[in-house]
Amino acid sequence: MNLNTTNNFKKIVLDETPLIDVRAPIEFEKGAFKNAINLPIMSDEERHIIGIKYKKSGNEEATKLGYELVKGLNKDQKLQAWIDFYLEYPETIIYCFRGGQRSRISQEWIQEILGRDIQRIDGGFKAFRNYMIESFNPTNQNFQPIRLGGKTGSGKTPLVNSFDFSIDLEGIANHRGSSFGQHITPQPNQINFENNLAYKLIQKQDKGYSHIVFEDEGRHVGRCFIPKEFNAHCDKSPLVVVHVPFEKRAVNILNEYVVSSQKDYINTYEEELGLNKWNEYIITSINKAKKRLGDLRHQQMIDSVQTAFNHQLTTNDVSLHLDWIESFLKDYYDPMYEYQLNQNKKDIMFNGTTKEVIDYLNDLVTIR
Repeated sequence: MNLNTTNNFKKIVLDETPLIDVRAPIEFEKGAFKNAINLPIMSDEERHIIGIKYKKSGNEEATKLGYELVKGLNKDQKLQAWIDFYLEYPETIIYCFRGGQRSRISQEWIQEILGRDIQRIDGGFKAFRNYMIESFNPTNQNFQPIRLGGKTGSGKTPLVNSFDFSIDLEGIANHRGSSFGQHITPQPNQINFENNLAYKLIQKQDKGYSHIVFEDEGRHVGRCFIPKEFNAHCDKSPLVVVHVPFEKRAVNILNEYVVSSQKDYINTYEEELGLNKWNEYIITSINKAKKRLGDLRHQQMIDSVQTAFNHQLTTNDVSLHLDWIESFLKDYYDPMYEYQLNQNKKDIMFNGTTKEVIDYLNDLVTIR
């Protein structure tokens, strides 16, 4: 049988091809690709032992030792996991770090059992990762970015997600991009964030849209940061600003950061513990803004949160949370956004209500 390789990375991305990553778990945890499962040929400890052997005695002796370590029941268990995955996803492609010994050996063993050819990635993780990184280079993009701006609570994220010609940076980063932005589930590491963003970029531009809409973010979305070159390109792009009444924005914040967020905490923990952990998360988030708020307003905000929380515990009524939400919008978010907007006035291409923004962008964006 042949040992076929592929470097058609675009096809892998567009087809969302399932992948088997045979690198050690410690390598996988540092970064992998969308639709990849880690079914390692060697454990972390075995990889460490092989590495020492390689340094002392060279590749041939290291390979011999590798075969010794991965044999018998150890080999059978790994093979069974690979075969089970291939039977479920026949189009799967396999990879290791550089597309060398680990993925080649795995490929040989799998093909012997399956009785057919499979593919491994030519150049492995490293080559595919380089392709991901190159996708952020503006010279490799065929669309014009548009930033969607608006004050906190304007519903920018749902608006972004209402278009097919958009990419939700906050969704990819699993963070709402604000002081209160942390979700109960962790953010991806930086490599996974970049890889997942690259997937979206490649998929969207393949559709031939003249423009792609992104929510107007700073470079950082929580602990994830947008690749420097791509972020600079987006920063120079025109801005569309959505305007939503203050009262509506406050209600949006209440529904997202209180009602919905509390449900997430309750679903993760027991009800009482979940609510208490949610309260800790809100207090911690407000503490991050203490310097900008000042001591007095910060303490007033903390007191307001606690009053609303205690009221909710006894009455099951969340409406008092609007007090601190409205104060936070007036004293923190709105002044900060007004300042940022003034810095970007020359870049604004359209202002309007949610409906007006939807109509404007739908008329603007075409397919080449």
